[in-house]
Amino acid sequence: MAQRTQSLVALLLTTVLTGLELIPTSVAVAQTRSNTSAASITPDETTDCEILIIGGGLAGAATAYEALLAGRTVCMTELTDWVGGQISSQGTSALDEAQRQRALRFYSRGYLELRERIEDKYNEINPGDCWVSESCFLPNDAHEILWEQLQSARKRGRGELKWFPSTVIKDLQLSTDGKIIESAIAIQHEPAPNAPPLNTEPLSATIEDAYRYEDSDRFNKTVIRFVPPVNSDEAKASPTPISQSPWIVVDATETGEVIALADVPYRLGLDPRSYLNPSSPTATGDPYCTQGFTYTFAMEQTKEPQPQEMPDFYPQYAPYYSYERPREDGNYFDYVFTYRRIWSPKPRAHASPFGVSQPKPGDISMQNWTWGNDYRPGTSQDNLIYTRDQLEQTGQLDPGGWMGGLRTETLRRGEENAWGYYYWLVAGTTDSQLGDGVKQPAPNHRFLSGFDAPMGTEHGLSKYPYIREARRIIGRPSYGHTDGFMIAELDISRVDYLDPFYRQTLPPEMYRQLWVALSGLEAATVIRQGLQPEQITRRTRSTIYPDAVGISQYAIDFHPCMTLSPPETPGNTEREGVRRSHGQAYPAQIPLRAMIPQRVDNLLVAGKSIATSVIAAAAYRVHSFEWSVGAAAGTTAAFALTEGIMPYELVDDLPQPEPLLEQLQAQLQANENPIAFPDTTVFNLDWEDWRVW
Repeated sequence: MAQRTQSLVALLLTTVLTGLELIPTSVAVAQTRSNTSAASITPDETTDCEILIIGGGLAGAATAYEALLAGRTVCMTELTDWVGGQISSQGTSALDEAQRQRALRFYSRGYLELRERIEDKYNEINPGDCWVSESCFLPNDAHEILWEQLQSARKRGRGELKWFPSTVIKDLQLSTDGKIIESAIAIQHEPAPNAPPLNTEPLSATIEDAYRYEDSDRFNKTVIRFVPPVNSDEAKASPTPISQSPWIVVDATETGEVIALADVPYRLGLDPRSYLNPSSPTATGDPYCTQGFTYTFAMEQTKEPQPQEMPDFYPQYAPYYSYERPREDGNYFDYVFTYRRIWSPKPRAHASPFGVSQPKPGDISMQNWTWGNDYRPGTSQDNLIYTRDQLEQTGQLDPGGWMGGLRTETLRRGEENAWGYYYWLVAGTTDSQLGDGVKQPAPNHRFLSGFDAPMGTEHGLSKYPYIREARRIIGRPSYGHTDGFMIAELDISRVDYLDPFYRQTLPPEMYRQLWVALSGLEAATVIRQGLQPEQITRRTRSTIYPDAVGISQYAIDFHPCMTLSPPETPGNTEREGVRRSHGQAYPAQIPLRAMIPQRVDNLLVAGKSIATSVIAAAAYRVHSFEWSVGAAAGTTAAFALTEGIMPYELVDDLPQPEPLLEQLQAQLQANENPIAFPDTTVFNLDWEDWRVW
């Protein structure tokens, strides 16, 4: 208790000195944790690596890809037994891409290779003939394609990949000053004797077991300690003590598990309204309102009607489901079925009104629909990703107490909601948004389940839900970001801020700050002459960062939380105001400062947990972004090890010149990993062609 009290006093003092705002409902409060648990565990095995990647999704795979090409020894853990995250274990195997970026093929080299390998696999880029994307394909194939790509990178770069599927991180051992992750304890599970194979049960039934040390009737466990290679050349040559560990740890998890375990400052859910995030629907923030998560599934069209058995729980969720958008042609089912159709064998039928072939027997569709299998909790009673307060209350921040940081009951309800949505598609007759007479049964379909099915599970749902929003770090205070670095709405959005809503909702000084920030190179003139918003020519590009290490473009795309708990409550509505920020965004950059957490020096963040506001995060979450930020993480980690520095040292003197940062950026570009879109300068304001849709 004394240690925690002293730590809190130290935090408050730091807050006063750095200007960090304490918002207990939305900002994680960092405290020094006891390290006795990780240090006292006797592992079954110990393995070392130069780069430990926690999370094998797209960001983790991209991190490994670049690190392997750089010749590094990489350990990569993953809760499921598939690599690829969004495109495999989460089942969202339809690449979300912006049109012009796709037309120019302006992506990281590894992402381009992935697309080429998909095309080689099927002899076409879009074997599903879907209309949401240029590329829809099977999740089980995606795992194999990406695994082969990583093995190829390993051979070409002469790196070493140590792959740990079905593995969770249980604890971290930090140095006495809390600045270095010295080791990590993991638990790998496999089926116990006479137990069913992995992926027989849905995640909600197994996740808590996976995080316990003890063997069970379901799993046998292996406890693994990950440590840095103390005999590496960098360690021998380093003038720093051995506690300044010669390895880099990368949090590429889907929900920001490592940043929660390391207890660094982060935000979750809605940010407080400010001039940088003026579209936020709340003045105080709300950590419980995060974007919906989705258990995807696959369904196949058949020649004959199939028996469709109503789940016992269907009546609970039926009031939620809807086609959402009215259609003049009334062709709702085919519209949804072909939206993310992931397999359509040839020959294909004539074109449909959606610009793709008509659906036919044998076609397979993956379902990911907002008013369907999206599950959208938004209160403290049902939120999926626990806040720091909730983690502390449930004992997950105690030594050895980590259980993944998710609410298991909400995972279970999300699974039921997905199964129920399938039944609604094939047999339902109600529609919560469009009313009576719209929904018609479509019985000529079957739910695909089994280990050889697209999702690779006996139950038929994706192995892990598609997560749209995670814990998001607050970066270190830097020039112009005294409260901690963060990418904000104003950095990327095309919203019309002359809309009366902003003048009426924001306090006058906040509204003026917004327009000063939007004035770009004319800011000094705006301030000096006291120009009014109507007199200001707004900047029509995203913020340009001196520490850019990657690129991202997608719309600010919200799947808002629901107002009432549970989400399926009859008559429930989306949280008011969240969609105000929904819409077009400019081509954007990924700054290195967004990947560097406070406090812990050898931790990099990839994936959806980088330092963004919730509004910016809605654009920084799709497939090509995850690859770009992973490529940046892998390159930065390898570069930092070569130079014998910590990542924060590449940006700690900004805005002064950073020679090593410039070398890193040159290396990224030489390796065909873009850090800016074509013609990105402060003078180029012509981005109309770079629209997402």
